[in-house]
Amino acid sequence: MSHRLILLRHGQSTWNLENLFTGWTDVGLTEQGEEEAMEAGRSMTAEGLDPDVLHTSVLNRAIDTAESALKVMGRQYLPVRRSWRLNERHYGDLQGLNKKETADRHGAEQVLLWRRSYDVPPPPLDPDDERHPRHDPRYADLPPDLLPATECLKDVVVRMLPYWHDVIVPDLLAGRLPLVVAHGNSIRALVKHLDGITDEAIVELNIPTGLPLVYELDDSFRPISSRYLGDPEAAAAAAEAVARQAG
Repeated sequence: MSHRLILLRHGQSTWNLENLFTGWTDVGLTEQGEEEAMEAGRSMTAEGLDPDVLHTSVLNRAIDTAESALKVMGRQYLPVRRSWRLNERHYGDLQGLNKKETADRHGAEQVLLWRRSYDVPPPPLDPDDERHPRHDPRYADLPPDLLPATECLKDVVVRMLPYWHDVIVPDLLAGRLPLVVAHGNSIRALVKHLDGITDEAIVELNIPTGLPLVYELDDSFRPISSRYLGDPEAAAAAAEAVARQAG
């Protein structure tokens, strides 16, 4: 018996468009992002993919993408599970800064290390900084030691995996088709786990916005196959656009 899983990075956000480090900052979708979300819904319908349960982060750009996609599909009634463990990587003190300007200030090599290394986090936020998640009511019930002041991709893998094992896998075992709508780095973390990608290789993986990534998994939840819906060349071009972001 095989299992299917759909991963979807949220549509283009306003800060994606402005080339800002977003992280856990809550920003909305652009008009293009809304269209990407609806197109994701249309492409899933065209492929005969009918998710049974929705998983999202607690950030609005993921929630809005999921709602727009499911509205197109006529599946807004799906049960919903949300978790901070699916949030984007926390970019620490870089959040809200322009990527190119940050590279000009700190040097392109340093910023590339912060952005793309597997285990080097950016400078952390001070706990009193209003951008720190301890000041956000959606995380009020979490133990303070779980709230990041900064993260590298390795940290995202560590905090995402319990959600995979404890919440998503039981849905798969129950025969459900989960749709996971999250972020570039939380999806990269899950893809790293599923595909067994090395620490060195994962830094080169780019997840395009708004394109459903469909996995077929065996009984051990290892990939049998995976593919982006739609035109493969368009998916490759969209991933390359992510890679070219300044900084």
